[in-house]
Amino acid sequence: MKSIAALQAAVTATPSDGEPSDAELDAIEHESPLILAQVALLDAQIMTIDRTPTELDQQRIRRARRRVLAARRDLANRATTLTVPGGAA
Repeated sequence: MKSIAALQAAVTATPSDGEPSDAELDAIEHESPLILAQVALLDAQIMTIDRTPTELDQQRIRRARRRVLAARRDLANRATTLTVPGGAA
């Protein structure tokens, strides 16, 4: 009969494994404008779940969608600029 105590160290995470690395934190910071825009869109949509959206609600949702699209565009442009050798001219 084998003991599983020796295998426990292989599957138990060390305390430092629970925290994000510097690269992961940089990626989150890089994507934070998109994340915030998506949260704003979700908030606008949640406000209208239990009622018929008014004209103001529809404007708020359209504005939030435009912010998400703009944040996606900016993020994609920054990613393209970083991958092009020498930057965009």
